[in-house]
Amino acid sequence: MTSQQITLARVITEVFAPAVLVTALLLVVGRWWGVPAAVFTAGIPMAYVFRGVRRGDWADHHIPERSHRKAPLLFGVASVAVGLTALILLGAPRSLLALMIAGVAGLLVFGAVTAFWKMSIHAGVAAGTVAVLVTVYGPWALAGALLLPLIGWSRVRLTAHTPAQVIAGTMTGALIAGTVFPTLR
Repeated sequence: MTSQQITLARVITEVFAPAVLVTALLLVVGRWWGVPAAVFTAGIPMAYVFRGVRRGDWADHHIPERSHRKAPLLFGVASVAVGLTALILLGAPRSLLALMIAGVAGLLVFGAVTAFWKMSIHAGVAAGTVAVLVTVYGPWALAGALLLPLIGWSRVRLTAHTPAQVIAGTMTGALIAGTVFPTLR
């Protein structure tokens, strides 16, 4: 593998990281309501992860060790639950709440699988993002699916996941977001 491939894979991994995609999607779906939602779904959980990295609990913010992922995933679920409760009480739009609930469902499923296997959360969130965008904006949003192989390639190229882990993450993320979000929307 060339150094250019590694650099490209790292850039793709960061640009399409779960926290980045979740934040962008919340802003697209929830507009200004997406700001507080993003704080609870991406901001607070990522602050927790960065704190753990600084303390030496985890190697980096992608938490490459499967056994280390349980605490951040549970913290993420708790943070989203608090934010979701607050947004319900404040009267946030149903579509934003549906998106947050789909996110919790994804965190729970990926967290359960993480107990025994390291499914790609990057691939899952990317595929879920496409599924939500198709629900909101229609079939033209399927163009986003063209990025999924690139994101998967970056995770495999960086040896963060196997192809099977990327494929499973992609399918799981698309299935959860593609069913939970439209059902609750």
